[in-house]
Amino acid sequence: MSIQKKIELLSPAKNFEFGKKAINFGADAVYIGAPKFGARASAGNSISEIEQLCNYAHKFHSKVYVALNTILYENELIEAEKIISEIYNAGADALIIQDMGILEMSLPPIHIHASTQTHNIDSKKISFFQKIGISRVILARELSIKEISEINQNTNIELEAFIHGALCVSYSGQCYMSAYIGSRSGNRGECAQTCRMKFDLLDSNKQEIVKDKHIMSIKDMNRSASISEMIDAGISSLKIEGRMKDENYLKNVTSFYRKKMDSVLEQKKEFKKASIGKYYFDFEPDAEITFNRRYSEYFLKGRKPGLNSESPKSVGKELGKIKYLGENYFILDSITKISNGDGLCFFDKHNELVGFSVNKIEGEKIFFDNILKLTKETVIFRNHDHDFIKKLSNSENARFIEINIKFSEKETGFELEAQTIDKIYLVKKELVGNKETAKNIEKSQENLISQLKKTGGTIFKIKDLEINLSQAYFIPISEINRIRREVLEELYILLGSKYIKEEKLFEKSNFPYFEEILDYKANVSNSLAEKFYINHGVKKIEAAFELQKNKSGKTLMTTKMCIKFNMGMCTKYQKPENIVEPKFLKLNNEIFNLDFDCDNCVMKIGS
Repeated sequence: MSIQKKIELLSPAKNFEFGKKAINFGADAVYIGAPKFGARASAGNSISEIEQLCNYAHKFHSKVYVALNTILYENELIEAEKIISEIYNAGADALIIQDMGILEMSLPPIHIHASTQTHNIDSKKISFFQKIGISRVILARELSIKEISEINQNTNIELEAFIHGALCVSYSGQCYMSAYIGSRSGNRGECAQTCRMKFDLLDSNKQEIVKDKHIMSIKDMNRSASISEMIDAGISSLKIEGRMKDENYLKNVTSFYRKKMDSVLEQKKEFKKASIGKYYFDFEPDAEITFNRRYSEYFLKGRKPGLNSESPKSVGKELGKIKYLGENYFILDSITKISNGDGLCFFDKHNELVGFSVNKIEGEKIFFDNILKLTKETVIFRNHDHDFIKKLSNSENARFIEINIKFSEKETGFELEAQTIDKIYLVKKELVGNKETAKNIEKSQENLISQLKKTGGTIFKIKDLEINLSQAYFIPISEINRIRREVLEELYILLGSKYIKEEKLFEKSNFPYFEEILDYKANVSNSLAEKFYINHGVKKIEAAFELQKNKSGKTLMTTKMCIKFNMGMCTKYQKPENIVEPKFLKLNNEIFNLDFDCDNCVMKIGS
């Protein structure tokens, strides 16, 4: 019988509580920020919180990956090495890194994952990581199914890919725009999201083609329709973005993908989910309801128009068009339940997102207070669903370990047995004492069954209850409850103690890197990173952008999102006539050069 390959749903954890929620609502693994040096500088966590999360996650055989994935400066190396040792001792399953200097440190035996910040776009880079001992590579978001499949065929390493969340318009690790404008480096976890701002687009004479628009802001990712294809292409970990998102986003989106993935895995018997537990959702997850700038699959199925989000704000779910417009109310052309307190929005004639609150509902009529320039046929979205958020907030757990309970008569009293339905984990405990015949047979049986069926807010759900008694006995309810609690507590501890953390010691090597000259885009910011590349045959290394004194003349952003293609100006695919060639982007008083590498379908923005 062939061994089933584990497929992992990986969710973000802002902190311990968020990580616990991610586990409760379907994550096979979570990723959480280290105390310092994570790619979300404001999402750091104490070692104590990381340890708590590991202890909880491992009960379900879910894993915890810790992100220490910024570039490091020279004076931070000793502190980073100490933190890594503490992360390992806290029980983390893997460390996510960007800075290659870490690989020159004295590391504990912890799996190393190469962050998407290491610009993982082809087999050359990924094959190198495999040969030096990296356990997993987090792929660039820009890769297509075909490119992922080719990488999988040419390498033998775990592949992780994003399936949902906000998108960086630039290749990850290759964006220096925020560092250039305001000294807030994305490679240091401090991105100011410059790409979400309004730009002017200029021609070669610096005349305006487009003014004051969110040209570089792109839609969010939703690849839920392509989970099966991604798995077939070789992805073993499907990742949700959003360490800075709120708890309701985490619950809803994790649940949404858990249901989608379970449906796919049900059809693919050669695969299985990577953790244990069964899910009982008390709400219907819907990714469109949660924060989103509308969705795309990005480049998963090739280049397509419509990547621009038009607004960096949440649009939410499309409800329908206005079919009747009154003085302070409107009626939609769709049947949708709307409640007082809902937040609605629409795009005005300038394509700006305008939001408003529902004031009152009377039948089909939706009343509002604001003076809004609505028209018949205006498309209405809901970006705050009051009832759904309330339902999410009240939902605490959807994941349970199913167990069978057996209560049996023994010579010295009674015995309670709890066993997971896979028959792997078993706990037995005796209730010793005199056996007293029940005076009220029916009542004693009812009490025994009702008390044994309780799980008291634990992670367990009883699948089957078996009672083996020769007659009805009087057993105090307090004693039944005590033995039940003790058995479930022991089983809870047993689940965690039986989890075996896989370890891997990173062994230094001199396997040659595929390039001998590295410019600033290699993000080398310390002597250990420089040593790493020299040991692997690199002859010339330029310092990281953040260390450059003169930042002019540099490429600040490299992106597959092409302005010309989005505007119908692409001479390669769209063949337009009489176009005005865009040459510059303007942000406030700063002007940036545009360079279109049409052979490789890449756009570069330079200072």
